[in-house]
Amino acid sequence: MAKLKSHRGAAKRFKKTAAGKFKRSKAYKGHLLTGKSSKRTKHLRKSGMVDKTNLDAVRKMLPYS
Repeated sequence: MAKLKSHRGAAKRFKKTAAGKFKRSKAYKGHLLTGKSSKRTKHLRKSGMVDKTNLDAVRKMLPYS
């Protein structure tokens, strides 16, 4: 059987942690930042975790991670 291919877009967006969860970057920090408070943009710099409702989809896109 042939090897499964990883979804290249997903591979660039998600990293697997040692605990088996997936780390992601937060949205809404690309542009139009002058309307957002410094507190909000500071919190957007931190990484988030993939929610359990989306976990199966991410695992399917990244079979070998």
